[in-house]
Amino acid sequence: MLSGLMNFLRACFRPRSDQYSHTSLDTGGRQDGLLWYKDTGQHVNGEFSMAVVQANNLLEDQSQLESGCLSLNELGPYGTFVGVYDGHGGPETSRFINEHLFQHLKRFTSEQQTMSVDVIRKAYQATEEGFLSLVTKQWPMKPQIAAVGSCCLVGVIFGGTLYVANLGDSRAVLGRAVKATGEVLAIQLSAEHNVCIESVRQELQSLHPDDSQIVVLKHNVWRVKGLIQVSRSIGDVYLKKAEFNREPLYSKFRLREPLKRPILIADPSISVHQLQPHDQFVIFASDGLWEHLSNQEAVDIVQNHPRSGSARRLVKTALKEAANKREMRYSDLKKIDRGVRRHFHDDITVIVVFLDSNLVSRASLVKGPNLSVKGGVNLRPNILAPCATPTEAGSP
Repeated sequence: MLSGLMNFLRACFRPRSDQYSHTSLDTGGRQDGLLWYKDTGQHVNGEFSMAVVQANNLLEDQSQLESGCLSLNELGPYGTFVGVYDGHGGPETSRFINEHLFQHLKRFTSEQQTMSVDVIRKAYQATEEGFLSLVTKQWPMKPQIAAVGSCCLVGVIFGGTLYVANLGDSRAVLGRAVKATGEVLAIQLSAEHNVCIESVRQELQSLHPDDSQIVVLKHNVWRVKGLIQVSRSIGDVYLKKAEFNREPLYSKFRLREPLKRPILIADPSISVHQLQPHDQFVIFASDGLWEHLSNQEAVDIVQNHPRSGSARRLVKTALKEAANKREMRYSDLKKIDRGVRRHFHDDITVIVVFLDSNLVSRASLVKGPNLSVKGGVNLRPNILAPCATPTEAGSP
């Protein structure tokens, strides 16, 4: 009996990041310092790989992969949902999206009994409205939440179709094989909303013709009203609603002139792609990756190495590039703690979704096990975790 009790206690007090990591029920990942990763897993359309590295004091990147039923009705449809949420000003908005967006998508899919651009747009809108309600409630005690926001990149694979929706400057890149040459070409699937792009600046200027300061070059970086680089986001309600651009919000966020209409919007750019047998994989990543790697460099790294660990390999390559730019060794960069680390690189999230053409063609009709993985959930001090059931091990 004593040995049985000891075995139970050992099971209870193993570090959480190692629990269930070798079982088919595993939805969690592993941790190496500020790096969280899940090297391989199976979704209904193929395999996947995830990795997150923290740079900020509080992790502002949030992410998820959901596989299986895409509606509240367990009869389907079935597919894969990917979300990368790059927060700014704090983690509140990206965390909110991580908890609510997929649930809204399932609700609207149930109502329309299929996946569509309209379903995705409504899910974004409901998430934006939900966060606005949260800000309204918290404003009297926590006014700075009005200046917190998040980019929002989503991919949905359903019935041989890939939907890509985006707010902000995260990016989805497809790796497509070219039969004649054997190459795998990088094809960017997402539209970006960063005012470093001339067309985005022009869009803002056309929407606000009476405001010569709508986009300002500040410290050699283009910013909306001199404050923020992205023109579309969830949150950032201080640039959307006049009632939140006033005291007691910090003065650095308050505009000199009254806010007459929203400056930022939460209407995503959505594209629809019919997947082909030569479409190999899609890389979904926050801008922390793309600051250091080109689209083609990222695709080449995935293509030229084993699938397992693809996301971690991309993150490490970006970190090595960040170290090289500062003329330091990667091993020394790894020793720098969160907070200070933000001076060297941003939080980085990468999800690589591999596409098995045999599975893609029939996945919307075939019921598979539901899988839910939240990226970076273990990025906290290494402490002994109490007992968890396999279904709890991957939860935040």
